[in-house]
Amino acid sequence: MNEYYFRTEDLSVGYHGNTLIRDIEIRVKAGDILTLIGPNGSGKSTILKSITKHLAAIRGDSFIADASVKGMSYKELSRKLAVVLTERIKGELLTCWDVVATGRYPYTNTLGLLSQEDRDKVWAALEKVHAAELANRDFTAISDGQRQRILLARAICQEPEIIVLDEPTSFLDIRHKLELLSILRTMAKEKGITVIMSLHEIDFAQKIADKIMCVSGETIRHFGTPDEIFRPEIINDLYGIADGAYNITFGSVEMPRPKGEPKTFVISGCGSGVGTFRRLQKEGVPFYAGILYENDVDCQVARSLAAEVVTERPFVPISDTAYDRAMELMKMCETVICTGVPLGETNRRMAELIQEARSLGLLRDGEGGTDGK
Repeated sequence: MNEYYFRTEDLSVGYHGNTLIRDIEIRVKAGDILTLIGPNGSGKSTILKSITKHLAAIRGDSFIADASVKGMSYKELSRKLAVVLTERIKGELLTCWDVVATGRYPYTNTLGLLSQEDRDKVWAALEKVHAAELANRDFTAISDGQRQRILLARAICQEPEIIVLDEPTSFLDIRHKLELLSILRTMAKEKGITVIMSLHEIDFAQKIADKIMCVSGETIRHFGTPDEIFRPEIINDLYGIADGAYNITFGSVEMPRPKGEPKTFVISGCGSGVGTFRRLQKEGVPFYAGILYENDVDCQVARSLAAEVVTERPFVPISDTAYDRAMELMKMCETVICTGVPLGETNRRMAELIQEARSLGLLRDGEGGTDGK
């Protein structure tokens, strides 16, 4: 038996016989979470529809535990795999409970009657997604975010071995995004359910996925672990980010650094400068920053937003080279902002830098902090 629970072979997908993406190779173990990321219109939904038989593949096949998806009947497939797609389902005259209950139909007899066990599983699924209070509501009368939770409950109720979701966090507020992703993570790790989904929120993808697939162009750009994929050069290239930068440490995108010749120098440390960096960016004020240790949180953001960052290696005293460069840049400025720097033995020269800024009349009043006094 193949070590991968779900895989594709020589898969090409598209519409009306025209290939959109070719040579798709997915390899996922049971209990893994695979997340597809990429720009709008890149083909993520097309891949998901093709591996679930909602769309005929142009070439190749998908396999669940070595069983061909193409060769499965829809009833066989529905016992193995549950799907939550972005298309709106027609739920006229159906309550939310009715919609969730359709997840049990692959297990019912020819009359489609639900047993008490089936009914219990419907309620359990509703409670799992914190939607039991919606049970008797008209499915067409609830919000988009509530619909998303009901459709997830239907998929859970189906008791699949694989769950495929297309942008499941769309329309959800931050609380329900976190709840939904936590549910999926628990299902994957505690019950061994394989999860394959697309996400627009790449910060969530970085945190929840075991494998990442980058979709853009006619072939898959990258496939690997989050550590392998979430690198600034890969994300910037995937999304065509020219203005701005992807911050690997925070898992977020920073706005473009302000243009122009800096007249402001920011002295910070231990995360005290992040808010100031972003405020200056919003105000369109170019700035220099330093002296920051390379492992400092401030350094990670400053590298994206500052015109230049004076840095030092971690856990070593500030060198003459770093100090002299900071002084050189500071003297080119009209204003120095000190956001507060905790001082210790290794960075004690920061006190000298702050004192120099004060003696030059550059330190903004009231912004020296306790460390600048």
